[in-house]
Amino acid sequence: MKKIVLICAVLSLLTYSSCESEHGHEELESTLIVTSPLQKDTLTSKKYVCQIHAIQHIELRALDEGYLQDIYVDEGQHVKKGQLMFKLMPLLYEAELKKAQAEAEYAKIEYQNTKSLADKDIVSANELALTKAKLDKALAELNLAEVYMGFTEIKAPFDGIMDKFHARQGSLLEEGEILTILSDNSEMWVYFNVPEAEYLDFMTSSKKDSLIQVKLQMANHKFFPHIGHLQTIEADFNNETGNIAFRAVFPNPEGLLRHGETGNIFMDVPISDAIIIPQKATFEILEKKYVFVVDEDNIVHQTELDIIGEMPDLFIVNGLKATDKIVLDGIRKVSDGDEIKYDFVSPEEAISDLDVYVE
Repeated sequence: MKKIVLICAVLSLLTYSSCESEHGHEELESTLIVTSPLQKDTLTSKKYVCQIHAIQHIELRALDEGYLQDIYVDEGQHVKKGQLMFKLMPLLYEAELKKAQAEAEYAKIEYQNTKSLADKDIVSANELALTKAKLDKALAELNLAEVYMGFTEIKAPFDGIMDKFHARQGSLLEEGEILTILSDNSEMWVYFNVPEAEYLDFMTSSKKDSLIQVKLQMANHKFFPHIGHLQTIEADFNNETGNIAFRAVFPNPEGLLRHGETGNIFMDVPISDAIIIPQKATFEILEKKYVFVVDEDNIVHQTELDIIGEMPDLFIVNGLKATDKIVLDGIRKVSDGDEIKYDFVSPEEAISDLDVYVE
């Protein structure tokens, strides 16, 4: 009985070893479609987180201390340049102004009388010069009183939108105390940070004095209806982040954008000799992208990709060469190490079947 069991075990082992030798690389019966990456200069759209600022966004403050007597505007209101917004109680300044007006009028009359006498050689030229100096001093004090009187009225320095009130009617204000904030939202400045490597690529590939257009994706994931353009780049890199700030400007005729909003900027960046593959040739494992690369023996190897750009139905990648062959159709039918049969299609044909155009 033991001999029979031993013979069966040996036969089983020989049969298993034979199967292993015959199927070291499992060969699929079906024929797959294989292609190669397309290598060419192209543009890819880069996304950057951005901060949206009004072109003018200033604090309006009390120029002097006093009671806030009147408020002529409301929160959120559109105001025009020169429009009266706030008025402080002017009693003291009104009294100072009237006093200065009276003194200026007295000095003017005194000067006119002295000049009349000087013309008749009744008084000396020095006495006329003295009364003229008194008149000039009185007029200067009048101008000063008018300036102080102007401190009681706070007018809009430009067209804009009112923010919330920081003081209410009747409040006792200190000099320099904030009243509200005024924003000019007719145009918006949008700031976004660009890494050093991408900045260098941009500067070496873009044409000087060319108008670089950008798109703005708002917080609701919809695109702002107006196209912006790159306006300026800051002078210095941030040593902590390795980024440099770009500024784009967008028209805002409908007033949709407000100061302090956030979003994403999409900017086209040129890439030289880009490696481009169809997205459908890739698969994902644990948030990493892979393709199956076919070697000279028709064996497929799972290869990780670095996605550096994305276009409709296409990826721009690192990790492949233009001469590599990748499985295009049938990636769910194969596993790493399988031997396959395939038909090859050119990169141009593979991409043209996707109905996309690579610039």
